[in-house]
Amino acid sequence: MRGLALASLVANILIVVTGGAVRLTGSGLGCPSWPQCSSESFVSHPELGIHGLIEFGNRLLTFVVAIVVGLAWLAALRMRPRRRDLIRLSTVLLLGIPFQAVMGGMTVLTDLNPWVVSAHFLVSPALITVAVVLVRRVGEPEGPVRPTVPVPVRRLAIATFVVTFVVMYVGTIVTGSGPHAGDARAPRNGLDPEMMSQLHADLVFLLVGLTIGTLVALRATGAPARAQRAATWLLIAELAQGVVGFTQYFTGLPAVIVGAHLLGAALTVAAAIWTMLGTRERVNVDAPAPAGPTEFAPVGAGSKG
Repeated sequence: MRGLALASLVANILIVVTGGAVRLTGSGLGCPSWPQCSSESFVSHPELGIHGLIEFGNRLLTFVVAIVVGLAWLAALRMRPRRRDLIRLSTVLLLGIPFQAVMGGMTVLTDLNPWVVSAHFLVSPALITVAVVLVRRVGEPEGPVRPTVPVPVRRLAIATFVVTFVVMYVGTIVTGSGPHAGDARAPRNGLDPEMMSQLHADLVFLLVGLTIGTLVALRATGAPARAQRAATWLLIAELAQGVVGFTQYFTGLPAVIVGAHLLGAALTVAAAIWTMLGTRERVNVDAPAPAGPTEFAPVGAGSKG
């Protein structure tokens, strides 16, 4: 179950990269119809050229993701003792795949309307979030939640996660105002690319500040080591994203660098939810009760997590 949960996470991250490759190669309308590739066929044909192959290949990868997630769902059903939480999470993940496919179809049917493309992209961070939760829950008992840090620190981690999604959304708006529309005929959202890029950068600075605050607070309260590591990796991912983002902006948005930025975005979301999950744990009701959730030891006492 753990291996399939991890495979589901990896598959949902990779589909972000392959979907970005479709847009960055101008293949967004390589298959001009949906659910068929064209009005004559469900598969690509030579008349559609390389763009048709790229778009059709991405559609096929959706089935690969569905198979991986489906196997995780079956594994959850077969687990004994029965884990209802894992069944629910894997079911949500499995249902998200056809929803993502339908959203992808909507982008084609609307000729890559930038607002629809934005909504289509945001499904992926949501599925990545569910996949990370699934990976985490596999290693936990099905018991009540106990906080591992004071309430203000947990709220700070939650705020960091929320702002991460806001940054993702504004990033899609930046994309919708600039090049790499996915097809030369695709419309743009009409917003000023420079202004939207500045807003996106400002939100990134806010996110980095929140992440630093979360990391300092986790260390100061002796939070579990896994939470501190997650926050550290989140900060590293954000700083790397900043470097890639500024590089792509000042070099005219080369496709390869934009693709790396998409991968970084997926990894940032995964690190943000992992950090938030590190501020609580589920306890086995049959095990001896630990110290109360508000009884925090001196700094460093809980570092073994």
